[in-house]
Amino acid sequence: MPTLLWFRRDLRLGDHPALAAAADGGEVLACFVLDPRLEASSGRRRLQFLGDALRRLSDDLDGRLLVTRGRPEDRIPRLVKEIDATAVHVSEDFAPFGRRRDQRVRAALDPVPLVATGSPYLVSPGRVGKPDGSPYRVFTPFFRRWRDVGWREPARSGADSARWIDPAPLRAGQCEIPDPGTELDLAAGERAALGAWEAFVDTGLPHYARDRNRPDLEATSRMSAHLKFGTIHPRTLAAGLDLRDGGAQAYLRQLAFRDFYADVLYHWPASARRNWNPDFDGIRTDGGAEAQRRFEAWKTGRTGFPFVDAGMRQLRETGFLHNRLRMVVASFLVKDLHLPWQWGAAWFLDQLVDGDMANNQHGWQWSAGCGTDAAPYFRVFNPGKQGEKFDPGGDYIRRWVLELAGADDVHLRKGERPQGYPEPIVDHDAERAEALRRYRDLG
Repeated sequence: MPTLLWFRRDLRLGDHPALAAAADGGEVLACFVLDPRLEASSGRRRLQFLGDALRRLSDDLDGRLLVTRGRPEDRIPRLVKEIDATAVHVSEDFAPFGRRRDQRVRAALDPVPLVATGSPYLVSPGRVGKPDGSPYRVFTPFFRRWRDVGWREPARSGADSARWIDPAPLRAGQCEIPDPGTELDLAAGERAALGAWEAFVDTGLPHYARDRNRPDLEATSRMSAHLKFGTIHPRTLAAGLDLRDGGAQAYLRQLAFRDFYADVLYHWPASARRNWNPDFDGIRTDGGAEAQRRFEAWKTGRTGFPFVDAGMRQLRETGFLHNRLRMVVASFLVKDLHLPWQWGAAWFLDQLVDGDMANNQHGWQWSAGCGTDAAPYFRVFNPGKQGEKFDPGGDYIRRWVLELAGADDVHLRKGERPQGYPEPIVDHDAERAEALRRYRDLG
């Protein structure tokens, strides 16, 4: 009897447990549902990457991928009825939106089961807990327990794992795959992900522990968007790590952070929009016309702080931002400009190719001091010193802040500014002191 494989954040054929489970039933119809709600909330770059990944997946299936638009609770039951499927197979979704969606789909499918096998994580949310069963609130003990829990070897699956149903004769409408026409600096799809990962293991991983905080170097894997859309599974990455090596250990720790934030969002779904730590609900933030003016300067990379501006211009132009810069520009927004972290988090989700709810929202809350394992409130990044430390030669700043391309000292330590480059919109020392006052006022 046929089954339905509903692709979501797993746009690949290799290392795909749900595909292996679906193939046990016989013929398989591969489908993807374009949910208008997610389309509307996705930035153009993220939608472009999704479309490119779907095109690559369709090619890998020789065109046997049905892409349809609508509410999943309507489209999936219709497809099940049309092919008389005995089950619908998925990779489990642990995010708040996905869990609500799957509840509706399960109710609409009954008695046909929605079978969840595997997830987008090395260790799925809910599996790592304290001895009393409660979730971890701090990363380091989570990390120790996470490694003890462990994960399986990559699943054996591929295009030849199933007999794929040709969707052409089906009456359920095939829609156009999104193509906003946005240029990306990252190729999508499973083959691109595997190729990029192999290249990183050969050339980047040996130096990762030393260089991963340097945005002026090509020192990161650029796997974040591939992990977001599941064109590669973190099990595949972990299988390529020799944990006797310091770079591999540092990289595994980053994969653990990804799982940690997914676990936090799973247990505290309201933290997608609100402070995880309610003690910070009373923090005073700025508003009004002046706050909006400063926010626009931050978004466009016109703050007068070169390292901050370089990061924000890279984000705006490419949809990518190095993790060190994510922390620096977030600290600047919440502690120098005194703006709500939610403003910055929303802008990131609009711009980033790899925008992921759990990572993004909880990364921002770490910077704001209101999240799990948060940076101490008195830790305020100095944007000038951060630039000097992590872009010592100024190559990163010169690349993205063209007004400074010919400057001898791109960090502007002597205060001399080339014509056309803005003056600082705030005094960092004064705003740092103001931020500390506001945090102390919380009592």
